[in-house]
Amino acid sequence: MSSQTSTGMATPVTYPPPEQASTGNTMVPYTFPQAKLKLQQTQPGRTPLVLVACGSFSPITFLHLRMFEMASDFVRFNTNFEVCGGYLSPVSDAYKKAGLAPGHHRVEMCSRAVEHSSWLMVDPFETVNCDENGEPAYVPTARVLRHFDHEINTVLGGIEGTDGVRRKAKIALLAGADLVMSMGEPGLWSPVDLGVILGEYGAFIIERSGTDIDEALATLRQYEDNIWVISQVIQNDISSTKVRLFLKKDLSVRYLIPDPVVEYIEEHGLFQDEQSSKKKNNDTSSTGGKDKEKEKPTTADGTSTPSSSTEETTQQS
Repeated sequence: MSSQTSTGMATPVTYPPPEQASTGNTMVPYTFPQAKLKLQQTQPGRTPLVLVACGSFSPITFLHLRMFEMASDFVRFNTNFEVCGGYLSPVSDAYKKAGLAPGHHRVEMCSRAVEHSSWLMVDPFETVNCDENGEPAYVPTARVLRHFDHEINTVLGGIEGTDGVRRKAKIALLAGADLVMSMGEPGLWSPVDLGVILGEYGAFIIERSGTDIDEALATLRQYEDNIWVISQVIQNDISSTKVRLFLKKDLSVRYLIPDPVVEYIEEHGLFQDEQSSKKKNNDTSSTGGKDKEKEKPTTADGTSTPSSSTEETTQQS
């Protein structure tokens, strides 16, 4: 999620005060999720940490979930933090990205994906924010982090340490290398927002194959003490874009995304190619439930083989 570009020197952030940011003009009643948040630390001498991942999650994949587990391991062995919670924050429908399913579907898919996790939660805050006309409102990443800061450190009063003293939890962004690389692009992000995200809060970045993260970090050197880079020991390049492509081609996505998410997608007919769906419905109605023409063969990666004369309509995201 990038924010609008601004020029000049960084000025104080002008987002609504935390009390408004935590409720806002929402379409539905909103309650901050805290059922799995560890409100009492178990490791003495460590600073409580809450990880927040902002993204489309359209749909959520196993890589999104693995990012949290990789970060948790990294924090445990390489920092002086104690992870007290992890949150998925699906973006607003105002983001209008290609392949973006409606917010309520993305929130539900994420919720089903983390249902059995002991520490991961889904916050619908971004998806329920509206403007004065009741339309979905874009929520900058910096404001999202301020929202978590307010809810956890102001409303809940922070996290209780092993000594009984309540302390402010560190809120940090969890993201892939592609995001931090975009932050290194001149003029793409507001200097004010970068100061909030990386300066005030910080980020844990998961390296991805094919990205030169060192080049991006070189332009963000002023925040280097607040950025932690986590290497992928086992490379995983599953992406929501690839999953949507498979679904549009009517290929299996099991073991790429959690089973409850697969079932939800099938139940609601999400991410299907509109033209292919119309053709399939027409063929089914005209043949009594059997396709009139054979489908064009596809390989395991979803590419078409040249042996069929049947035209295949696909729409890549």
